[in-house]
Amino acid sequence: MSDVEIGRAKRGRRVYAFDDIAVVPSRRTRDPEDVSVSWTIDAFQFDIPVLAAPMDSVVSPSVAIQIGKLGGLGVLNLEGLWTRYEEPELLLEEIRSLPEELATKRMQEIYSEPIKPELVTGRLSEIRSSGVTVAGALSPQRTQELYKTVVDAGVDLFVIRGTTVSAEHVSKSHEPLNLKKFIYELDVPVIVGGAAGYTPALHLMRTGAAGVLVGFGGGAASTTRANLGIHAPMATAVADVAGARRDYLDESGGRYVHVIADGGLGTSGDIVKAISVGADAVMLGSALARATEAPGRGMHWGAEAHHPNLPRGHRVEVGSIAPLEQILFGPSTVADGTVNLIGALKKSMATTGYLDLKEFQRVEVVLARYKG
Repeated sequence: MSDVEIGRAKRGRRVYAFDDIAVVPSRRTRDPEDVSVSWTIDAFQFDIPVLAAPMDSVVSPSVAIQIGKLGGLGVLNLEGLWTRYEEPELLLEEIRSLPEELATKRMQEIYSEPIKPELVTGRLSEIRSSGVTVAGALSPQRTQELYKTVVDAGVDLFVIRGTTVSAEHVSKSHEPLNLKKFIYELDVPVIVGGAAGYTPALHLMRTGAAGVLVGFGGGAASTTRANLGIHAPMATAVADVAGARRDYLDESGGRYVHVIADGGLGTSGDIVKAISVGADAVMLGSALARATEAPGRGMHWGAEAHHPNLPRGHRVEVGSIAPLEQILFGPSTVADGTVNLIGALKKSMATTGYLDLKEFQRVEVVLARYKG
């Protein structure tokens, strides 16, 4: 990929967001009913390639159960209100109703309550008792402290999720998490991220991760770009990490690491494009925060919104537009790509002639909005 001149002393790589690309039909079309969107990671198979993001506005224990019964995977935030408070509903209601000018400060206060290991165990046990696959997420900073509690509670998939996660964190003040050693000694598959480029993703794959989350500051509730000046346009980021997956497959003698797009996925068209450039599945935040069952009830926020020292996100209003099942499977009464996400994905795959997700990763992609 060619560089462009930013100025006499600096060049930069031209990269692309989902809005910059489009998929195009081939010589063959199919019936959407014949298309499969199932995917498998480790020993777990899912009917749809959707993970609900570990955000308090998106996933509660009951929503995780519902997502699981609908064929996806709900990932519970194990550093959220559900593991800090026995009864978080009143606090969720308060966060939803806060004036904009007070929201960040008050959320910092609410999330300063310590995490209670017994609540971690209780919430995961509640999900497990329903019979669905159990997934919980911790930040790298909390993993060492709480992972034994999480594993003992019977989690099936362990997610280590941060704004960015590296395989080589260097610190002068504390002993960082050794991802390779940690994953090797763990008895459950680990999904880790975010990563936003070929080299960091390749190093994460070498730790033994079963999946890598792709994204950095691209979500609807994130202000990382404004705060840190860091941003990774998602079409290029996913394609780069898919390239790392391909090369690691050769390097490792056949070990396949799943690529999960995480961020900037507000519509069904974004999901289509994420898979077209190499994603195996997508992690959805704002798209599912619009469900009437979502804990945010039309408001959406992530962990960055209440960081105690440097908030890099905010609470945003996304609205409540339909029940969760309708958002995923329709029918849709709107034409903006926010409802019937799976139906739209199947329709796109059928229109371009592909039967399953792995095949669809080979679809032709064009630049729909050229950056000259």
